[in-house]
Amino acid sequence: MLTETHALIGTTPGLRAELNVLRFGGAGSGPKVAIQAALHADEVPALLVAQCLRERLAALEAQGQLLGEVRLLPVANPIGLGQRVLGHHEGRFDLRDGLNFNRGFSDLAARVPDGVHNALGADPAANVATLRRALREAVLALPVQTPTAHLKQQLLLNAVECDIVLDLHCDSDAVVHLYALDVHAPLVAELGARLGAQAVLLAMDSGDGPFDEACSRPWILLQQRWPDFPIPPACFAATVELRGETDVGFAQADADAEALIGFLRARGVVAGAADAPPPPRCKATPLSASEPIHAPHAGIVVFQATPGQSLAAGDLVATLVDPTTGRRTALHTEGGGLMYARIATRWAAAGQRLAKVAGQTLRRSGNLLSA
Repeated sequence: MLTETHALIGTTPGLRAELNVLRFGGAGSGPKVAIQAALHADEVPALLVAQCLRERLAALEAQGQLLGEVRLLPVANPIGLGQRVLGHHEGRFDLRDGLNFNRGFSDLAARVPDGVHNALGADPAANVATLRRALREAVLALPVQTPTAHLKQQLLLNAVECDIVLDLHCDSDAVVHLYALDVHAPLVAELGARLGAQAVLLAMDSGDGPFDEACSRPWILLQQRWPDFPIPPACFAATVELRGETDVGFAQADADAEALIGFLRARGVVAGAADAPPPPRCKATPLSASEPIHAPHAGIVVFQATPGQSLAAGDLVATLVDPTTGRRTALHTEGGGLMYARIATRWAAAGQRLAKVAGQTLRRSGNLLSA
């Protein structure tokens, strides 16, 4: 294992934030994989799974079982990990400007200069190598005036040349669910089956520039830009939501890490024949059909539905109680589906998203992810 330490620029004098990358396997041999944990910083299940992966990858490397290279970031967001406000950990938003750490990643395809097409040809592998160099140059050219901008640049530099990118998160109170591009439906279905995912959500553009799409979507955009050249979708990236904030335990984390290793073995990153994945627990659904359940007014939230529960159209999800007037507002799902996540607290502000239901029939547009 090789440890790389990247000091983040722009921090307060006297303070230092570092991003550590653990490299396993041989650089330049076999598929390249980037796995990072807790971009929203306070996602402890992801942090623990990364530690379990660290142990497994070290053992596999010592046994000569790694055929590719794995770049593991056990803490993807050291800035957010240190943010506390009056005793409460705030890892989702940058306290400097209020922006979500997993939004606003640059559209790298738009930063690839037109002249690159002169180096493209009939060989898909050669085109991938050419475009990976161009994407890396685009990342290096990004403006980095703040610690968070530098963090985002370093995360992209670690991942942009990789064949597989897994961004490990968790939700507030949830079952395992995954996000990926439509074109990667077979791969994310296998990954979801291995992890026991109960929702797999697909989109070609979820809006707001999340990290996984910053890695995978440029290949689709470059295909569209230069259709005369064979350009495969060379990076499979997925956001992996590892249940809820309190789902932290060694047995579960070990099982998740083993599932991820099984997926990498099936991709030729780890030696040996991969076990067949278990039957999937769900079918993929469009992210645009995911139904958010919002609070029409502030109040006490009493949930009648739990994560992992299948709901029919019109089923009761929660009741909102106004403590001043005693009014009770029943909140129902419009389209039905599987409720895959809900908030962990039981007080809602007006307009707050309380739960998410993976459905088939509804269609939303614009920014499809939670804030």
